[in-house]
Amino acid sequence: MNKLSCLVITFNEEKNIVLCLESLAWADEIVVVDAFSEDETFELAKKFTPKVFKRKWEGYTEAKKFALTQTTGDWILWIDADERVTPVLSNEIKKAIKDNSFDAYEMPRQAFFLGKWIKHCGWYPGYVIRLFKKDKARFTDSLVHEGVIISGKVDRLKEPLLHYAYDNLSQYFTKFNHYTTLAAEDYFRHHKRWHFYQLLFNPPAFFLRSYILKLGFLDGMHGLILCFLSAFSVFIKYAKLWERERRH
Repeated sequence: MNKLSCLVITFNEEKNIVLCLESLAWADEIVVVDAFSEDETFELAKKFTPKVFKRKWEGYTEAKKFALTQTTGDWILWIDADERVTPVLSNEIKKAIKDNSFDAYEMPRQAFFLGKWIKHCGWYPGYVIRLFKKDKARFTDSLVHEGVIISGKVDRLKEPLLHYAYDNLSQYFTKFNHYTTLAAEDYFRHHKRWHFYQLLFNPPAFFLRSYILKLGFLDGMHGLILCFLSAFSVFIKYAKLWERERRH
């Protein structure tokens, strides 16, 4: 019988952690790694699993690598605190594990943005690999939007993972600043250098691709705002890379 361990990385997630862990209650094991939250995240998580660890923050990848060492399952399901596994998705996951024909599975992810489920903009289906055999995967070393590299066969699930991304624009811009800084630093670490044309052409190209080609306009005002902000984040990432190079 294959055992499933779930990984969740947290910092100040008291608003999300209960619903997140409730959606994982069916799993064999839950491992939570907390970066010394200043709210009730740690205490709330302890109500769901004894495997809650406090660890100094050294980045998303290092936190997930540590969490992986604390698991005892053959299969790993990794989700973020603002994500939820629905009952129908959990049934599909259990069936996939029982079948055991593949080494990993990617699943669609649907985001809730400013009170609406986004169905286009390049955000949906937005497939992500989150279910994998422990001995067949390793986490990438990216500072942001880290993923897993699979050595084996990958299949696709049908049911979406729900992502409660942004409740309001204030929350968006808080994360926006953090993630664009990490992205610029990641570019710099991997010797990707700034060029003038990236600031000039990449943002509008991104907007046209997400709003027109990927049908963002069908998401109404939410789609317009999201596509514009996403394009602006491209501009800021390269502007921060320019700034980073000047300091080097």
